Amino acid sequence: MDEKRNDVEVETEAEKTIPDISPVDACIDYGRDILAIQIGLVKDKNYDFAPEFRDMTTQLYLIGIMWKYAEGLEHAEDPRETAFSAMETMLIRDGIKPKDIGKRIEFLRKMSRLEDGSNALAVAIGYDSRAGDHSLVEVFEHYVDEIQVSGAFWRLYDRVKKTMLYGGLFIAFVVIWFITLFMPGNSTIAILAAGLMSAALFVIPVFLVGLLIYYLKIKKAKQST
Repeated sequence: MDEKRNDVEVETEAEKTIPDISPVDACIDYGRDILAIQIGLVKDKNYDFAPEFRDMTTQLYLIGIMWKYAEGLEHAEDPRETAFSAMETMLIRDGIKPKDIGKRIEFLRKMSRLEDGSNALAVAIGYDSRAGDHSLVEVFEHYVDEIQVSGAFWRLYDRVKKTMLYGGLFIAFVVIWFITLFMPGNSTIAILAAGLMSAALFVIPVFLVGLLIYYLKIKKAKQST
């Protein structure tokens, strides 16, 4: 009886030492809980940032949070890598395409470090954050006056890009259609070349105008600061 009782006690103690949840899942659960609170605080500020910048900054901040949390987990051998693994798993569960996940994690790894090897601002603030603080707001406050990451500038860039793409395609189509219909006898290569040249004559000026607007906005932002 004593031997059986001892065996039961050993099994019970062994079960207690086995983690109920993996370090990656623990980081995900903790990170999502913290981020839900922080996102609410950020929404109250009504920031207008470019979507790509907003998402990247939020993810780097979350990596910092999960990195710090992983340091307190017994079975997390490399807390920083555990945080990146948790971010990768989060992207998988969010339904991101596998080929895009690898590129995203590689991009976040690159952006998480500065040229001198120190942590990026969002990672550092996430790592040092405390429960109940406004740390994600603090991160975005550093970029409020940066025109390059503003939502207005991103929308301008998006409009210029779409104008070049659709406008260039339309001009090329019209020229090819016109030559084919009213100037028969030209070779296929000559017709395509005319279409491409016409598209280029439209795209290049639009591109230059976009660059000029970018330069003027950056110059104005620097003068105001």
